[in-house]
Amino acid sequence: MSLLKQLEKDKMIAIIRGLTAEQAGKTARALSNGGIRFLEVTMNTPGATSMIADWRSEFNETMYIGAGTVIDLGMAKEAVQAGAQFLVTPNTDAEVIEYALSKDIEVFPGALTPTEIVNAWKLGARAVKLFPMASMGLQYLKEIRGPLDQIRLIPTGGVNVSNIAEYIHAGAFACGLGSHLIDKNRIQAGEYEEITKQAAAYVAAVSS
Repeated sequence: MSLLKQLEKDKMIAIIRGLTAEQAGKTARALSNGGIRFLEVTMNTPGATSMIADWRSEFNETMYIGAGTVIDLGMAKEAVQAGAQFLVTPNTDAEVIEYALSKDIEVFPGALTPTEIVNAWKLGARAVKLFPMASMGLQYLKEIRGPLDQIRLIPTGGVNVSNIAEYIHAGAFACGLGSHLIDKNRIQAGEYEEITKQAAAYVAAVSS
C-alpha cells in the first residue's frame, strides 16, 4: 500500500516537537503501541535527523517516519538524507515541494487561504496541511471544502479525541495531532502508558 493510501486509511499524523531524544524515543514507542502509524518529528527539535534515522531502523514496516517544520530546501535535504518518508511544512515553499517530488517523497505543505491551498496543490502537493486550524476551527474546514473538495486537506491544530470524527466527517483527508495526543506533562512524569492509551482512543475514534 502506498504511503498516501495508508494515510487515507489511518487518518492521523502524530507530531513530536521539542522533546529530548530519550523522551521522543519512548513517546514514539508508546504511540506505536497505541496503533499510530504516522509519526512526524519537527526539524526544530534538537537531534531531529538522528531521531528520523533511528526510528526508520527501529520501526521499519510498522510506522511511517516523516519530518515536520521543514521551512526551506536545506532542511528538506537534511530530512530526506536522514530517511524521512514524508515532509510536512508550515508554509508553501516551491523549492521544497519540487525537491520532494524529485525524490518521490510525499510533501504536505502548509497553507490556510484558498489562494495558498490551490497554489500548493498546483505546485504538485498531493495533500495540503491546513494550518493553523486551532484558531480557525471546524467550520472553516467545512467552508473551505465547498469550493476545494478536490484537494486533500490535513487540518493541523485544534483536533482532539472528541472532535476528530467531526473533522473526518467534514472532509479531512487526515489530521495532524500534537499536544492533545502527546501530553508533555505525562511525558515529564514518565507516564508513557497514558500516551499509549490516548493513542488507542484516537484510533478507536477514527475507526468509529
